[in-house]
Amino acid sequence: MARTGIGYDVHQLVEGETLIIGGVEIPSKFGSEGHSDGDGLIHAVVDALLGAAALGDIGQFFPSEDETWKGVSSNHFLVDTVNRVREAGFRINNVDATVILQTPTLADHISQMKYNLAYSMQIDESQVSVKATTADYLGFVGDGSGWAVLAVATLCNNNE
Repeated sequence: MARTGIGYDVHQLVEGETLIIGGVEIPSKFGSEGHSDGDGLIHAVVDALLGAAALGDIGQFFPSEDETWKGVSSNHFLVDTVNRVREAGFRINNVDATVILQTPTLADHISQMKYNLAYSMQIDESQVSVKATTADYLGFVGDGSGWAVLAVATLCNNNE
């Protein structure tokens, strides 16, 4: 039986912070405000995986008020989550994510993001899709004050 989960994350963009998306440092004068490294792509994927496995959400395992996670690479959250998903008896079928960011453009970085996610989840790159779009200058994404990510994950039982 296939199970599907949805993840969503949003972060404020501020001057002086680093912009990390899918484990890739993106050249930008604005970066992601966040308790960990602010990698919204990984955060959304983590929530999608946890949701598909009915294990809760990222805040239950890595609460932002816990100083343990301050400045930690979000990749740690992803690897831990993949282990939890597998221990619950599931395997990852595929992950699809859309990054919504007005600027900078991400086209030159998408392949590295896909590789990083696939590597951390121990799945083939063909099982990972990362897309990027803008908000056409509408709302907080369009005015450059933030960015968002939507992710969907599909899991199958290990015995299928």
